[in-house]
Amino acid sequence: MAEKDVIIKEVIKYAGYSDFKNLYSYAHDWIKGEKYSVTEDQYVEKVKGNSKEVEVYWTASKKITDYFKSELNIKWRILGMEDVEVEVAGKKTKMNKFAEIKIEIKGVLIHDYSNQWNRTPQTNFLKGLYHKYIIPERKIKMEEKIEEDVKDFKEEIKAFLELTGKK
Repeated sequence: MAEKDVIIKEVIKYAGYSDFKNLYSYAHDWIKGEKYSVTEDQYVEKVKGNSKEVEVYWTASKKITDYFKSELNIKWRILGMEDVEVEVAGKKTKMNKFAEIKIEIKGVLIHDYSNQWNRTPQTNFLKGLYHKYIIPERKIKMEEKIEEDVKDFKEEIKAFLELTGKK
């Protein structure tokens, strides 16, 4: 069975104005630009009066080697999203007002994702040797790359919200 190591967890919290559609597209495009394949595992939208609550779960994965795979688990939780008109540079623009946006990003390193090293007792033994003596340095580099991807994604989303939104 594939082993999963959670490398890093980050959270973005924001309240104010922005454009959800553009934020969603920007986040998706950034992940695709980093060569991850993205699947939307869940999208739930609840309407409560004039506002909406939205929950989205993404799983983004990227094959690093035949043995390692990188995975980003991204959970969006949006509370109190309302459609509003805001004046930006003298022009009225449609945007969204958010009571709260919370985006949780978890970076995971998956070992032996195709489960090739657990098929027999011999390959399982070799896997133990491989982990102990051959790949520790490579594993550290993989973990650093995943940590960098998660932090870069967080900073990109924060910058997008700062540029397009107002508190």
